[in-house]
Amino acid sequence: MTKTELLHLIKNGENSGVEFKRDTMDNRALAKELVAFANLRGGRVILGIDDDGSVAGITRDRLEEWVMNTSRDKIRPELIPYYEVIRDVEGGKDVAIVHVERGWAVHHLWHNNHRTYYIRVGTQSREAGAEELERLFQQRGAFRLEVRGVSGSSANDFDYRRLTDYFHRIRSQETPDVNDADAWQSLLLNTEFLVEEGDRKPATVAGLLLFGSNPNRFLPQAGIDAVAYPGKEKDYAAKERSAIRGPMTALLGSEGLVDNGLVEQAVAFTRRNTEITATLADGARREQKRTYPEEAVRETIVNALVHRDYLLSGTTVELSIYADRLEVISPGRLPNGITPQRMITGCRSARNQLLKDVMRDYGYLEHMGMGIPRKIVKVMRQHNGTFPDLIEDEEIFTIRLWNP
Repeated sequence: MTKTELLHLIKNGENSGVEFKRDTMDNRALAKELVAFANLRGGRVILGIDDDGSVAGITRDRLEEWVMNTSRDKIRPELIPYYEVIRDVEGGKDVAIVHVERGWAVHHLWHNNHRTYYIRVGTQSREAGAEELERLFQQRGAFRLEVRGVSGSSANDFDYRRLTDYFHRIRSQETPDVNDADAWQSLLLNTEFLVEEGDRKPATVAGLLLFGSNPNRFLPQAGIDAVAYPGKEKDYAAKERSAIRGPMTALLGSEGLVDNGLVEQAVAFTRRNTEITATLADGARREQKRTYPEEAVRETIVNALVHRDYLLSGTTVELSIYADRLEVISPGRLPNGITPQRMITGCRSARNQLLKDVMRDYGYLEHMGMGIPRKIVKVMRQHNGTFPDLIEDEEIFTIRLWNP
């Protein structure tokens, strides 16, 4: 924001998206305003301005750090605001602007182990009533996170090689000319890889995860953090550590695989860090056997990527290999009343339906949706007689394959 734009904003006064505050307030007061804005359409708290619009200037030392700590410690789910300082607004006085977008979830102030939900009504931020809160949750549930636009992204952030491969090879349909931006935009809007938001058309969360040229530029929670340990416990002296990044989908050409997706990279990591044993079958024929069947490993990884909660921005999927087990940890609780027991019996429910549909198109998921009972439980029982662990614990879901 320029100084001229700021002065124009101050001149127009407080409204549903602008609040003036001195930076001497306590952190609860700031958190209250940010929560109210996030629960409406986003907004700006301008620090260093009095209610009447006069410039008081910022006085607090390490103001940016205080703002960020407040947004992390006093707000659930935490917010990461955009922070900037405009210098010498009036008489050598500086002003700070704290900007939050509309939240993907319903946010609340967290203080003394108590949550308080605030909403913005005109120029006031006040606690939401029971009916208002119910309506707010309904509004947030009316859209799917995976088809929400990602701020700052556009159609330029896709890998068009992968998109062309998907539409041509997987869906058997024609694609626009590489230079026909309007036709590509129409196709991507219709398939929910782009979304229309006013005069902007950002890429959706699913679009970037599946086909983004660099998904982590916008979605730091995308990808897999993989570690192979020499023993049965976590160890600083790991055999290998790898930050597996990139789009979910693989790219195939006329001569085969051109570029791996996340699944292929994770399977390759598992191959490198597990053993192959040789046995004699029928007394004469030599058979090679991997520690974990790749069918079960692939399904475990795909399950984590497709069904994780991408609202949880602070953590990636984790793949850990120990001497006696392989674990894949997916952030987020199981969706829609699903439990580990119901998953084993084949109960199906998708948090991210578009991700599920596209990964199924590629053959990463079977069409019956019976991957866990058929490709994990059954295959592991046949492979080495073990029963995989499926564990939901707080905000994570773990699938554990055993190596007896």
